[in-house]
Amino acid sequence: MSGFGEIIGHQDIVRNLENAIRLNKVSHAYILNGEKGSGKKALARVFAQALNCEGEGEIPCGTCHSCRQALGKNHPDIIEVVHDKPNTISVDDIRSQVVEDVQVRPYSGAYKVYIISDGEKMTPQAQNALLKTIEEPPAYVVVLILTTNASALLPTILSRCVMFNTKPVPDSQVRAYLMEHVQIPDYQADICVAFAQGNIGKAVQLATSEHFSEIKAAAVHLLTHIREMDIADITAAVKAVAEFKLDIRDYLDILAVWYRDVLYFKATNDANGIIFKENLRAIQEHTRRTSYEGVEQILEGIRKAKARLTANVNFDLTMELLFLLIKENGE
Repeated sequence: MSGFGEIIGHQDIVRNLENAIRLNKVSHAYILNGEKGSGKKALARVFAQALNCEGEGEIPCGTCHSCRQALGKNHPDIIEVVHDKPNTISVDDIRSQVVEDVQVRPYSGAYKVYIISDGEKMTPQAQNALLKTIEEPPAYVVVLILTTNASALLPTILSRCVMFNTKPVPDSQVRAYLMEHVQIPDYQADICVAFAQGNIGKAVQLATSEHFSEIKAAAVHLLTHIREMDIADITAAVKAVAEFKLDIRDYLDILAVWYRDVLYFKATNDANGIIFKENLRAIQEHTRRTSYEGVEQILEGIRKAKARLTANVNFDLTMELLFLLIKENGE
């Protein structure tokens, strides 16, 4: 990634950051708030690169010594805070990597940029330690706090930072990115886009995940054979699905997208608008033998299954009831 032009979506945030540099109105602290995979780290890294770019014209240029260091993740003035405990950023982490370090002037750049990922994991003590740096920073310091939950940050931190909230990237941009950069076919890109819901990081993860492909194949196999299954077969199917317990929401989402396709095709007879284009014949068969009411009952059953599993209702019982509902409404 060489510059702001490579950022997918988030044009309002990009425009604000570019203007801050162009008008020399860079704040000392920013919060990038949004779900995991939404592009916060990409934005932070390009901004940090731009702040220290030595080139002329478009910033960052991507070719100067500073940009090459930033792209290689070895720029001495761009510090990405790390922490040993996976779920906690301690006061010692912040003190040793930020508070004590800010007194040292930049080695070569105009700014020292500190990128704190998982900002919601900072303990109150860590946030209070960071607060003094944010309140009275040296002119060359910029702190970027990336978080999935800005409400976990202290009000005193929030009030002293410029806040940006990432928004879902349009499906068309996510689809184009997957096809161009991940080099997957259009029908596979459509499935990933449907599940990512505007999250470019999740879309790429799904597109490159063999595990997700395995889950999808298992779900499609069930849906195309459940009509012929008896109770023993359904019990066996539940045991097989238990392997995906950690990813059960993805599995259930696949079932839901399938039946939304059935509903859409039943209403429009338009194959171009469905997600499971490679399974068009099976979608057509489901459309032929399933009523509108039956599809609606199945979608409601999937929603209830999610709620039950969230409430820790017995997994096998929940999935068996769902599969029986799908079978009954697909006859």
